[in-house]
Parts: sequence; structure tokens; C-alpha cells
Amino acid sequence: MSSAGSTTMREPTKEHERPRRRQWLKRLGWAGFLFFLIKGLIWLAVFLGVGTWLLG
Repeated sequence: MSSAGSTTMREPTKEHERPRRRQWLKRLGWAGFLFFLIKGLIWLAVFLGVGTWLLG
């Protein structure tokens, strides 16, 4: 059976997908990094505040 016309199985890395993925990561860049950093710091502050309130 020939796999040239098969669309049910995909190879994980094809030549045309790598540049797209790399462009997406570049677009995410610093804005995405800062977003998740700030989000994480806010969650840490929330847990610290709740812990202090419960134990205080």
C-alpha cells in the first residue's frame, strides 16, 4: 500500500512546519515571556496573601 496519498497519518516534523513554528515563537517573544512572568508573580502574591491571612 502506498503512503503517498494517505492523509490519516502525519509525520511530526515536515519541512514547511518548522519555519512556521519558529515564526510563531519569535512573535511570542518578549511579550509572551513578560505576560507569563507577571502572571506567575501575581499568583505567588495571591498565595502569599492568603497564607498570611489564614495564619495571621
